[in-house]
Amino acid sequence: MKFSIGGPLKLAFRPWVEGLENIPAEGPAILASNHLSFSDSFFLPAVLDRKVTFIAKAEYFTTPGIKGRMTAAFFKGVGQLPVDRSGARGAGEAAIKSGIEVLERGELFGIYPEGTRSPDGRLYRGKPGGLARVALATGAPVIPVAMIDTEKIQPPGKVVPKLMRPGIRIGEPLDFSRYQGMEGDRFVLRAVTDEVMYEIMKLSGQEYVDVYATAAKRQIQEAAKAEKEAAKELARAQKAEAQKAEAEKAEAEKAEAEKLAAEKAPKADAE
Repeated sequence: MKFSIGGPLKLAFRPWVEGLENIPAEGPAILASNHLSFSDSFFLPAVLDRKVTFIAKAEYFTTPGIKGRMTAAFFKGVGQLPVDRSGARGAGEAAIKSGIEVLERGELFGIYPEGTRSPDGRLYRGKPGGLARVALATGAPVIPVAMIDTEKIQPPGKVVPKLMRPGIRIGEPLDFSRYQGMEGDRFVLRAVTDEVMYEIMKLSGQEYVDVYATAAKRQIQEAAKAEKEAAKELARAQKAEAQKAEAEKAEAEKAEAEKLAAEKAPKADAE
């Protein structure tokens, strides 16, 4: 897949990279990246010599039909692991288990601490469950990564990408061995996650928003829905106003016609 996708991707988009020396030549490491576009999971592995394993929702692997089988083959080929989100605790526990297994094999594990793509290009609060727990359970170093301008190449909903040059900044590895064995402490998990997000913010230059991206998306959807309802209400009001004006005009024309008829009646009688 590096030859069939990675090569043409680098040739077409020419991504620039800073900090490649921070990726270890061997051994486990966690690549914690911001998430701007669907294409993030392709650009990052394309510029690295080593394989990077990300997690993906299980629906990508279980869709029936020819298209479903092709999609599953593609995601397996680019190193994605299926995560079943239907369990009681959803993707969290499955992601942690998958990440630990990848790291125990001495490989690179990629994760997006925000949990979902940024809805507006800003950097959102990291979720403390997956990243911090995997890091503390395995002792693997966390390498912060910043994807630059990938949201401009393929915004949400766009199928055909725009040809432009994205960037990737790779920071120095972060060591959290001081917290070893404390993965059950939620304050430690929060501290580890916030430290990683701070490094990503410095690398990316993004504005930081101290709320979860999922909550922000919900707010944006609710605002869009409210705006749509307001537009419908305005349209209904304008229609009602137009109908009222039309009715008043018709009534006025009727009254005028009756007045003219009344004026003509005496003249007719006189004649």
